[in-house]
Amino acid sequence: MAIQNIFVVGAGLMGSGIAQNAVTSGYTVTLNDQRQEALDRARTNIEKALARDGEKGRLSAEDRDAALARLTLDATLEGARNADLVIEAIIEDLTAKQAVFASLEDICPAHTIFASNTSSISLTALAAATRRPSQVVGMHFFSPVPRRKLCEGIFGLLTTQDVL
Repeated sequence: MAIQNIFVVGAGLMGSGIAQNAVTSGYTVTLNDQRQEALDRARTNIEKALARDGEKGRLSAEDRDAALARLTLDATLEGARNADLVIEAIIEDLTAKQAVFASLEDICPAHTIFASNTSSISLTALAAATRRPSQVVGMHFFSPVPRRKLCEGIFGLLTTQDVL
């Protein structure tokens, strides 16, 4: 399955960095947070970072504009309806992360992969909150995401090799 549409949950430092990295890599991204002010701050920070990349010659104005056009902000979960990949980047709390995945279960298409940016929570425990445990994976990004070319892939007990 080709990944085109990414839904990032959490517009803090990690979530906004993941969204920035994804849009500059050509993916269509919906960045989600419950708080509109977090979304607005994330958009401003992404715009500033891309402008800075342009000033340093790392990104053309055309590529910057194209990346920003691929970014959508959404304070609801409805933007996940076409997601090929969900990347959750909220607080390190098992119950909160499970609630996110459980809420997305009926919104996302059956093929959607659920990923968590967790560095310490069991992926098998997160997968238990879904009806798709074979499609739950860890994607542990390192901060600052746009500058660190590293992402650790982590599998749960039932994660399939194709998903990983």
